[in-house]
Amino acid sequence: MQHPPEGDAVPAAVEVRGLRKEFDGKVAVDGVDLTVPRGSFYGLVGPNGAGKTTSLSMITGLLRPDAGTVTVAGYDVWQDPYEAKHRIGILPDGLRLFERLSGRELLRYTGRLRELPAQDTEARAEELLEVLGLTEAGDKLVVDYSTGMRKKIGLAAALLHNPPVLFLDEPLESVDPVSAETIREVLRQYTATGSTVVFSSHVMELVAALCTHVAILAKGRVIADGTLDGVRAGRSLNERFMELVGAPAGKAKGGSLAWLGSSSG
Repeated sequence: MQHPPEGDAVPAAVEVRGLRKEFDGKVAVDGVDLTVPRGSFYGLVGPNGAGKTTSLSMITGLLRPDAGTVTVAGYDVWQDPYEAKHRIGILPDGLRLFERLSGRELLRYTGRLRELPAQDTEARAEELLEVLGLTEAGDKLVVDYSTGMRKKIGLAAALLHNPPVLFLDEPLESVDPVSAETIREVLRQYTATGSTVVFSSHVMELVAALCTHVAILAKGRVIADGTLDGVRAGRSLNERFMELVGAPAGKAKGGSLAWLGSSSG
């Protein structure tokens, strides 16, 4: 792996400037700016349709932006995609896996795609399978994996080449509590080494428990970002989030729903 570009200061893990994307004339992401410090656990939160997944797709090089720049570990994702993507691990939401491969075969295939030596791939694959509780399922076809097992084998594939920056989109969505805790512990260990995690979630409790930094998105824009304590400003993250996005906590918008649950007979 090459060293990052030399300079007066170590580059941030991720720098995003002026990111913008439209679909059929509708703005999905509108001038997003983000600076993700190295070694941080950075959460992107926002209501459905806020632009989280679209932003992550552009940041990781999966979707070309209409405008803006993205650098990862000092490398431009669109001008120098090989070097940038070499430093990225990705676990997208709804990731489609090669289901007719076993878990071990999937990791071996990933290792070849990442140009890892076969010996390193085998050693890392076995260690990841053990840590993630998948050793016994390693020779089982991915098509027969549960949702939690799919998330864990996807995470193993994302970590196999030991990237300095890991991107996760709703990594614990529909995951059982045991698998979720296993994934959280692996991510804690990963950031403890100085690596960086960027993940999107709409679960405020999860973000508050894991993240050192957070950005709140709404209508395609960043409306607050910084350290977790700085963004929540002495309140719970959920209260601060509801205040910023304009939805009163604990109260539905619109009608009173007084009829809901009442008997009609």
